[in-house]
Amino acid sequence: MSTQQKIDALEENYKHILGFVPERIHSRITLGMETAADMTEGIEKLRAQLLEPEALDLKTSQLMAFGMLLMNLSQAAENHAVAALRAGATVQELQATAGIAFVFRGIPAINLSGEAIAGALKKVQALKEKN
Repeated sequence: MSTQQKIDALEENYKHILGFVPERIHSRITLGMETAADMTEGIEKLRAQLLEPEALDLKTSQLMAFGMLLMNLSQAAENHAVAALRAGATVQELQATAGIAFVFRGIPAINLSGEAIAGALKKVQALKEKN
């Protein structure tokens, strides 16, 4: 299997869950496969196992990831909001998750949630229009 085929295989999980591969992820996987293939493959395998545990459905794990990323004030919260929506979450469930993050992180988390949810809705709509 060529390096590009391995990159495509690793990115398939993102396409399945998000509908696209975020540029940051694409860059990390591409560079990783060129410089540290075993590590990159290991990280991606572990990441998939931990973000898609058998004990939780995808919607729940993505809502949890969304909330945790809000707590860290991470822009990646938007991508996990996309994944949660695609897994069947509602905007109300995203808002409820943001409310929980607010309890523990305050105004910065709730501010980021509005931006992340709005961005996620735009991305989901664009994916629907594309398909």
